[in-house]
Amino acid sequence: MTTRVLVTGAGGPAGVAVIRSLLKRDDLEVFAADMDGWASGLYLVDADHRRIIPPGRRDDFVDAVAALVAADALGLVVSTVDVELVPLSARRDELGAPLAAPSEEALRTCLDKWLLVQACAPHARVPETAVLDDAGVARAWDFPVIVKPRSGAGSRGVHLVADRAALEAEPRDDGWIIQENLPGEEFSVDVFMGRNGRAVSAVPRLRARVDSGVAIAGRTVHRDELERTAEACAAAAGIVGVCNVQLRYDSAGAPALLEINPRFPGAMPLTIAAGVDMPSLAADLALGREIPERVAFAEIANVRFLEDVFVPTTEILAGVEAER
Repeated sequence: MTTRVLVTGAGGPAGVAVIRSLLKRDDLEVFAADMDGWASGLYLVDADHRRIIPPGRRDDFVDAVAALVAADALGLVVSTVDVELVPLSARRDELGAPLAAPSEEALRTCLDKWLLVQACAPHARVPETAVLDDAGVARAWDFPVIVKPRSGAGSRGVHLVADRAALEAEPRDDGWIIQENLPGEEFSVDVFMGRNGRAVSAVPRLRARVDSGVAIAGRTVHRDELERTAEACAAAAGIVGVCNVQLRYDSAGAPALLEINPRFPGAMPLTIAAGVDMPSLAADLALGREIPERVAFAEIANVRFLEDVFVPTTEILAGVEAER
């Protein structure tokens, strides 16, 4: 029996990776959705499987997805967009189909870096962290330090503060945090967690080349300390399914938590090629199917390049004129 799957965020690297993964399965029928009619992933599926949806921040977003579930007889929803995850998870019982995403509580923990540090501190190395208020600024810090927003994706707003005078000059805002600056090499670890709180796989990736925040070249590496730390952090955050744990080595050579992205990363094709097809695992998990207890991965490298998809002009869909 074939299950119809809706993948949202078809214009992003993560959405494209998930669509391509699920298209390989004979038991899944893939529908692709985005707010933008120019989203490249829309054109990886048949014309009658392309959908335009409102931006994830709009009040009618979840209702629109639920309407698609009913109209298209969808059996699974997979979101690959940060801003969509919390509203979808908060109303998952209203969608009419399983949602391949962490719980609302886990999402809120991961998306608030202050809450995340507190959740993970008993289980893994985390950087010294304080809220950017008078008490936080007054603490003894080894400079430079990092100041960053408590919420937000990527590196937006993150900046290095060189000395105490510069820290004292920062505007006090409890929506921001101060963190110890970790000097070592940074790794992204793609983690897949089962419902029993145990990791099915943890795949560390070195981002060898990055362009506009997206890895365009990298390689997977076997390092036990990275895998153990990432698994411990994902478990502490309450993740079920896919997440991306970002780690950086401290001055003593131990990996420490930077953040957890509770979604599919844009570099997911490298993890899939290494032997861990996390989109496929996520589909099976959400559908209540059996998944392996553990999946091993191989060390492999990749380089990325643009790929053109050509379609008749009449097939380009009208998008929603609004920001995500």
